[in-house]
Amino acid sequence: MAVVDTLDPRAGLDADFDGRASAIALASKRLLEAIGVWPKLARDAAPILDIRVSEGRSPFFLHYDHRESGESAFGHMIENRNLRRALHRRLKELDNVALLAPARIARLERGETKVEATLADGRAVEAPLVIAADGRESATRDGAGIRITRWSYDQWGIVCSIRHERRHEFTAHEHFLPSGPFAILPLIGDRKQPGHVSSIVWTERADLAPAIMALDDAGFAAELRQRAGDFLGAVELAGPRWCHPLSLQFAETTLGHRLALVGDAAHAMHPIAGQGLNMGLRDVAALAETVMDARRLGLDIGSLSVLERYRRWRHFDNALMMTATDGLNRLFSNTMRPLRLARDVGMAAVNRLPPLKRLFMRNAMGLAGELPRLLRNQPL
Repeated sequence: MAVVDTLDPRAGLDADFDGRASAIALASKRLLEAIGVWPKLARDAAPILDIRVSEGRSPFFLHYDHRESGESAFGHMIENRNLRRALHRRLKELDNVALLAPARIARLERGETKVEATLADGRAVEAPLVIAADGRESATRDGAGIRITRWSYDQWGIVCSIRHERRHEFTAHEHFLPSGPFAILPLIGDRKQPGHVSSIVWTERADLAPAIMALDDAGFAAELRQRAGDFLGAVELAGPRWCHPLSLQFAETTLGHRLALVGDAAHAMHPIAGQGLNMGLRDVAALAETVMDARRLGLDIGSLSVLERYRRWRHFDNALMMTATDGLNRLFSNTMRPLRLARDVGMAAVNRLPPLKRLFMRNAMGLAGELPRLLRNQPL
């Protein structure tokens, strides 16, 4: 097996590379445990013990407590650089996987029985199947002629980390504001005194985001404090900030001749529920199970008849999550009085209906739907 990556593995380990952190749901943690990555991540992972959802200054809120779920945590927050580091360390331990990075595929030929990739430096790789895991702007997908549907939210995502006076107690907060969701997500920070650093995912109107990003650190921090409130005490920036436009997109199909799309190459959604990476990992687990089952039966793992199982398996789950995140963003990113009332009543109702609340908690943990074996703590 060969992994071709245009990114130099060392570049993505810098704290200033992109500053993002990801929510790893419980089901995704099980996958990372199964492939030997989680032990290399555990000390950098902040457990999400509680989730609190609120809207502006409304007195109504939705509170999830991990003790109600029967699990030790809903998931974990991990800085992306630490996840990349753990993945590269694990890859070095695998004799049957070659990491070719930084490298670029100059030509990809999908023949009758195999795929041949020629790299820009002249090296060649052969395999029965190519997996496009190269993100929203997937060159592999585009080269195969697979079209995408995309629309902009007219919102930008601002990302940064903050240091705060009071401990976050490993609680994830999601405030719904007129411009979009504003999330405060717990990070480990200083291991000697954990609990005082959080990741901010701030959704802002496209016409205001550039002006906010242009503020000096003091002005930016003042805007941030207005939205975050004072429940964490004094707050200051803990590093650089980044900003990028938000959009939803999906490929017309996740399959081609000897080709399968996973993750953002197949579908990319609003970060409102922090499920983008988790849905990609579910794709990986489902495709791995499909390929391994076919190999045991002596089937051609690159054939469309084999890969069709993967497409059917993941189509509904991905479509449902994209619809849900799109609907939530549209529902909460406005100030219409009737909708505000409906939102408040809805949150209060869910908070008081244990069966419905447990259903939402299982979704947050990634335990809903038809799970691949790796997400159920079962070997391939």
